[in-house]
Amino acid sequence: MAQHAIIMLLAGVGIPLLAAMNAALGRHVGSPAAAAVVLFTVALAVCLLASVILGPHQWSRFATAPKSLFLGGFFVAFYVLSVTYIAPHFGVGNAIFFVLLGQLLSAAAIDHFGLFGAQVNPLGLARLSGIGMMAVGVWLTQQG
Repeated sequence: MAQHAIIMLLAGVGIPLLAAMNAALGRHVGSPAAAAVVLFTVALAVCLLASVILGPHQWSRFATAPKSLFLGGFFVAFYVLSVTYIAPHFGVGNAIFFVLLGQLLSAAAIDHFGLFGAQVNPLGLARLSGIGMMAVGVWLTQQG
């Protein structure tokens, strides 16, 4: 389990880096949308390589997957496009603050209701308090 935490910590470190780097690329080329296309092209290449390295997959099963599950791609695109457009005007810290707040709220709902097959983890007073403290902590990091 420790390795899972470390990997997710590194993924978390990457989110503001992605935001800052893609926003800078968007400014440099004069088009946040074009910067997002390049980001997704690089991401596609990395994911294809990982797929080959990690072994055989049953690609045909995508045809029978619930179509609603493909909306994850929409959310990734929405995140990248929005942070690429917004971060230069709002600040990377402020943009990520609201991203983290949204993540706390949606993760709590997904866990509470077991959405998309997630493990159910009811939202009791202790979890709600913890999420509230995390939100306040993230907010405090953005105060002058």
